[in-house]
Amino acid sequence: MKQIKAIGKAFVVAFSIYSKIPMPRFNWESDDMKYHLCFFPWVGAVIGGAAWLWSFLCMQRELGCEAFVFLGLAIPILITGGFHLDGFMDTCDALHSYQDREKKLEILKDPHIGAFAVICLAAYLLMAAGSLSIVASLGSEGLLPWEAGRVMGVLCMGFFLSRALSGISVVTMQGAKKKGMLQTFSDTAGKKTVLIILLIQMILCAAGMIWLCPACGLAALLGAGLSYLYYFRMSGKQFGGITGDLAGYFVSVAELVMLMAVTLLCVIMA
Repeated sequence: MKQIKAIGKAFVVAFSIYSKIPMPRFNWESDDMKYHLCFFPWVGAVIGGAAWLWSFLCMQRELGCEAFVFLGLAIPILITGGFHLDGFMDTCDALHSYQDREKKLEILKDPHIGAFAVICLAAYLLMAAGSLSIVASLGSEGLLPWEAGRVMGVLCMGFFLSRALSGISVVTMQGAKKKGMLQTFSDTAGKKTVLIILLIQMILCAAGMIWLCPACGLAALLGAGLSYLYYFRMSGKQFGGITGDLAGYFVSVAELVMLMAVTLLCVIMA
């Protein structure tokens, strides 16, 4: 009974931090945060489920490409409150400052929005919207060699995969700062147990993506893998390790790269 209660608390903590989904309130203790990262990918599962249901509704009701794309892009933002995009924007500001490491870390903490954050966010949303519109148009014209639902299923599972990889980075990569939210989570995490659980979830998700649509699944996994390698090298070189903002940056970049990889494959195979 005590273990079930601990699991429930970890679930609530994860969804309270990484989503805007209403959760029961209680005073968090260090033990309550110890395994919360195990449930981080399940926020992605909720996003993926909502996105798949929206795509299914669009296909069934023939709601049109515009509704599918723009409301589809809004789903992750509404569920997370833009949590990871905030890290994406802060990181873009820091990277484009071309300052030294310490200054870049200060920019990450700055609550103000810089010009490069806005520019990069606009580019991000345009690339995501363009990629989704290509997938939607190819599917509606019957040019895809796979069922549209399977392709969308792979893309939706990407929300789970990106968060599993981000959680793995938190418990394996060096932190850039001794203080901060990410360092607090890392210090309180039962790292070995969390890592094993996240790895199992990542492997099962990857297997599910390949089973659902082998070509698209492999394309998405390649995109996620390349994003992770870039994240690892960039964070070490530019910041001396990872921060919460950088982890959010990775989630955003990985999801976009997976989407674009699947889109490119669809265009090639159409």
